[in-house]
Amino acid sequence: MTVLKGLLGGLILALAGWAGNACALSPEQASRVADGSSDERIEALHLVLGTGDVTLIPFVTALLADEVKVSAGRAYIVRGEEVVEAGSGKASKLPEDAEDVVNNNRMRQALEGALAAFKLTSADRTERANAIETLKNTADEGLLGFLERAASTETDGDLKARLELLRASALISSGDKSRRLAAAELLASSNDPSTGSLLAEKLALESDPEVKAAMARSLDAVQTRLAWGERLGVLFTGASLGSILLLAALGLAITYGLMGVINMAHGELLMIGAYATWLVQSVFKTYLPQAFDWYIAAAIPASFLAAALVGAAMERSVIRWLYGRPLETLLATWGISLILMQTVRSLFGAQNVGVENPSWLSGGVQVLPNLTLPYNRIAILVFAALVLLGVVLLISKTRLGLFVRGVTQNRRMAACMGVNTARVDTYAFSLGSGIAGLGGCALSQVGNVGPDLGQGYIVDSFMVVVLGGVGQLAGTVYAALGLGVLNKLLEGWQGAVLAKIMVLILIVIFIQKRPQGIFAMKGRSAET
Repeated sequence: MTVLKGLLGGLILALAGWAGNACALSPEQASRVADGSSDERIEALHLVLGTGDVTLIPFVTALLADEVKVSAGRAYIVRGEEVVEAGSGKASKLPEDAEDVVNNNRMRQALEGALAAFKLTSADRTERANAIETLKNTADEGLLGFLERAASTETDGDLKARLELLRASALISSGDKSRRLAAAELLASSNDPSTGSLLAEKLALESDPEVKAAMARSLDAVQTRLAWGERLGVLFTGASLGSILLLAALGLAITYGLMGVINMAHGELLMIGAYATWLVQSVFKTYLPQAFDWYIAAAIPASFLAAALVGAAMERSVIRWLYGRPLETLLATWGISLILMQTVRSLFGAQNVGVENPSWLSGGVQVLPNLTLPYNRIAILVFAALVLLGVVLLISKTRLGLFVRGVTQNRRMAACMGVNTARVDTYAFSLGSGIAGLGGCALSQVGNVGPDLGQGYIVDSFMVVVLGGVGQLAGTVYAALGLGVLNKLLEGWQGAVLAKIMVLILIVIFIQKRPQGIFAMKGRSAET
């Protein structure tokens, strides 16, 4: 059935809709398309193309496959031992002086555009859409006949509008002033980045003042619309960075904000979560390849548990003896961070390892022609929101959260009420470490995983917690998202390095003016 439909489609294309298709491609025409300068060959190609002659298709296909040779005003298609004279289709002997046809990039674009032009009237919408996309950067006056015929028969509103813009892109290079003027005004409605590039290129070459002014107005209109896509892209990228900072800082908001522990190994807990994700991926790839797309469902709890267990071991062995001694805690956890990094290097090597996205996290959704939102970044935003919700509910609604808040506000009173403060400390530190592991799991979906992964986030995490207000989860959210967006805005203005410096200076100035951060701590803990 599919073959029959294809034959019928080819027959319809060959017999209907092409007025000038009475005679097939001649040997002379084939020779002019194959031999000469690029300008001469493209002009000859467009002359034949204007007739709608479908016998051009196999010849163009052979040219793109480098299967054509020329000699004495004739072109020959050579496939293995078989030699056919182009145009006549007769079997022939290849002359000894036959030379290969060399196609530069410009010629190849013209040939590919010719093939795409024949697909503009295909019965398959996807094929027509792909043909328009192919012709977007190669359309010129030689294709006007095809474009006008295709636009007159197109029934899909979106494709018809795109064909009209494609026709305008072809007319903008016309030698006729009125055509260029009409094309410039029509292109003003485009929101495609390639249209802006085309208008800028033609504006630089245009000599007529009236056409030049029309092109300038159209270019300004296109750039204005594209600017909104760029602004939204910066905001989304900033929110994405903010969500990663939030995941990195949430755990620190508990260990530092609520418990007062300056944990310099917090970044390495992110790294452990990322390596746990990589290990789970490797297990699925080896033993459960058919379920590989769902490895992330197993990696999330695995990364939490791995980091939480390491955090519990840190708290029970070292940190529990250093509460209330911030300098000693800082030095001890810095030493632990070095030990953890070296342990990972010894176990997995110093080179980065790659974590693959599941297929449903690959690609993205195109919101605007110049704005595509990657699925993995969207997933991290949603994941960060869910983790935040879980932490808030845990701290405010559960027995463990009640104990953590009680020990944080008044340790002696909590102990007098029968709370095992040492156990609560371990649970709270493990919780903060586990959340850092979840941050590492999220980070593995947007970059490579290596022993130094956490080093790039430890300073930013502390800045988020301090800026938001020590012990304030709401402040952590505002600070993380705010710093993420501010970083990206400044990067677009001054570059990544200067943006980091400027953000740090702004935070220092803010803390000087408001030492308690965005949200001040309330209650007994603020009085002690």
